[in-house]
This record gives sequence, structure tokens and C-alpha cells, in this order.
Amino acid sequence: VQLQASGGGLVQPGGSLRLPCAASGFTSDDYGIGWFRQAPGKEREGVSYISMRYDSPYYADSAKGRFTIARDNAKNMVYLQMNRLKPEDTAIYYCAAAWGSPRWVLQRDEYEFWGQGTKVTVSS
Repeated sequence: VQLQASGGGLVQPGGSLRLPCAASGFTSDDYGIGWFRQAPGKEREGVSYISMRYDSPYYADSAKGRFTIARDNAKNMVYLQMNRLKPEDTAIYYCAAAWGSPRWVLQRDEYEFWGQGTKVTVSS
């Protein structure tokens, strides 16, 4: 199993970015993808989650109303659309995968597979 996150960059406050996560090596759609982020000096935190099989997107409070997670099963892709970005969204963003349906979708310990991070900087 491999995951590859991309799409990071520098964006002004109020701007938008879309982060794709490419998943490969899965033998069924019974898995879920979570997005996490880690800001300098802080713990890695869960941002959003989507199951590849069920309609169950989930968002951290910090992401609700601004971020949207979506999937493309045909391409094994998950996208995190981030709008109205704030400086506090600055972090390295990671996508991770878990088989089945994690009980605690925003807890990093639930995930077996991790991609490399992509850096998002929100600054004027």
C-alpha cells in the first residue's frame, strides 16, 4: 500500500488549495482515508476523514465549513479542498489509510499507512 499527498504550497489568507491523495495497493474499497496536519512544535492532528465505501465524511471542528473531503473511487484518489485558509492552517498535511471503518477517525493510532507530507503555508 502506498499513499502520496501533493498540492501544498504558499497561499494568502482567505485563499484556497486542493490537496490530492493518491492511494495504491488496496485490494478492495473497504478502507478510509484521513487527512492529518502537523504544525511546527505541535502534535499531529486529524482534520478530515472519508470512507471509500460509505458516505461518511467527517471533519474536525477547525475544518468544518471551510474544508471539503471528496473521493474518486475509480482513480483511488481523495481530495481535501481547503477554502478560506487562515495562517493557523499552516502545517505539513499528511494523508493516511485505515482498513475498514476506524472507530476514532481523527486519531492517528487508527491508521496503518501514511504518505509523505505536503507543506501548506498560509501567509501574506
